[in-house]
Amino acid sequence: MAVSGMDLRVFLFVLCGLHCAHGDLSYSVQEEMKRGSVIGNIAKDLGLTLDILSARKARIETEENARRYCDVSLRSGDLIVAERIDREEHCGEKPSCVLKFDLLLESPLELHRVSLQIQDINDNAPRFPTDIIKLEISESADKGARYRVDAAHDEDIGQNGVQSYTLKRNDHFVFNIKTSSDGTKYGELVLEKELDREEKKDIELLLSALDGGSPQRSGTVVIHVTVLDANDNAPVFSQAVYEASLPENAPLKTHVITVSATDADEGVNGEVTYGLGRISDKSRKLFSLDRQTGEIFVAGDIDFEEGSKYEIIVQAKDGFGISSDAKVKIIITDVNDNAPVIALKSITNPVPENVSPGTEVGLINVQDIDSDKNRKVRCSLQQNVPFKLIPSIKNYYSLVTTEKLDRELVSEYNITISATDEGSPPLSSVKVVHISIADVNDNPPVFEEQSYSSYVTENNKPGHSLGSVKAHDPDWRQNGTSTGLQFPLICLFTETPE
Repeated sequence: MAVSGMDLRVFLFVLCGLHCAHGDLSYSVQEEMKRGSVIGNIAKDLGLTLDILSARKARIETEENARRYCDVSLRSGDLIVAERIDREEHCGEKPSCVLKFDLLLESPLELHRVSLQIQDINDNAPRFPTDIIKLEISESADKGARYRVDAAHDEDIGQNGVQSYTLKRNDHFVFNIKTSSDGTKYGELVLEKELDREEKKDIELLLSALDGGSPQRSGTVVIHVTVLDANDNAPVFSQAVYEASLPENAPLKTHVITVSATDADEGVNGEVTYGLGRISDKSRKLFSLDRQTGEIFVAGDIDFEEGSKYEIIVQAKDGFGISSDAKVKIIITDVNDNAPVIALKSITNPVPENVSPGTEVGLINVQDIDSDKNRKVRCSLQQNVPFKLIPSIKNYYSLVTTEKLDRELVSEYNITISATDEGSPPLSSVKVVHISIADVNDNPPVFEEQSYSSYVTENNKPGHSLGSVKAHDPDWRQNGTSTGLQFPLICLFTETPE
């Protein structure tokens, strides 16, 4: 029987008496732990014995093509590390990093949402945007004049992030940290002693950034100062924060946004060029900046499923090196570019022909990694078969029988499952599940004739054939004709008078 499409959203709370999502499990683990490291004990936390945990095929389920970072050891009941976990790769600068996945148990179907808090370790050193910072400062600059320098960035968070700076002792400058109105941190070189070009036209400073981790890590940058003529004004951006929206799969060289800054000085002092300030390695691979025009273009493959938001710090610098920053926020919008994926998680094969209607014979998982309506999926069977799909927990379906099976009529089924999302245009996928029907001895042998008669003369030798009978049993192998029938003989003789 064909089953009409069913919406995953509607049935999440249905049939909870048969299949039900249970409470969340929460664990915590440090990043970069070795494979096999124990995170917690699933069996203990669920109150299950190891035998039951194994019999119910407890396992971790993730989205299709997603890496499985944890596994369940059925020998010990432990939740263990299966893959190296890098907190910065998953969560960047977010203060809280949580990976979520499902713990699945069968017979009966039971689903637990597992939250894994990833703790930061000090595995990254502070890093400046460039190895050398070049500044050109007028010799007429007053004591107390300030010159902006991009702060160092540490991919770690909290105490493991950048905590302090040290500027190597020199005759002219000290270093201070400032925070802009949008929360971005930057550094300032403060002039403590006036410059004299005739005395020294080039000055090299060594700036170090230190984090608060243990062991402590550091990064350095050389600041090269060239002493020049007067320059009074820094470039000013038209906006402190720029925002742009970009669809995923945008072609290379697609224009994203243009930033603009002006400088009130004249001549070379007012000529503005642009550069990338603080930017993640991932963003650097995806976007490029035209130094002369301030235009930002697509430079890599934009995939919403890999990242939905990017932030870039753009720096505007005038002819003598005085600079200012602006933040660019790029929001990636989802395109329906992923078809649903149908996965067969469990199957009973062969299925005995005497199972009752409503018996669960398979467990199907349907996922679509797009977002919003693009990931809403309807699932159905495409042909008339004695099976149907029942929405179970979350994005799972139970494949159940709808009527009594008869192997002698149909010995196997190829069940075609179709899944279609609600994107525009919608995308579909199909999976064929093969199920064989196992025989049970539910048919008696049947003779070809209701009765048989045979006439024989007297005085025949032993072993002489009296006649033959034929019977057929439609069951399979030992239950049927294929291995031979036995004919116990019950003799009823009728004597014919001479």
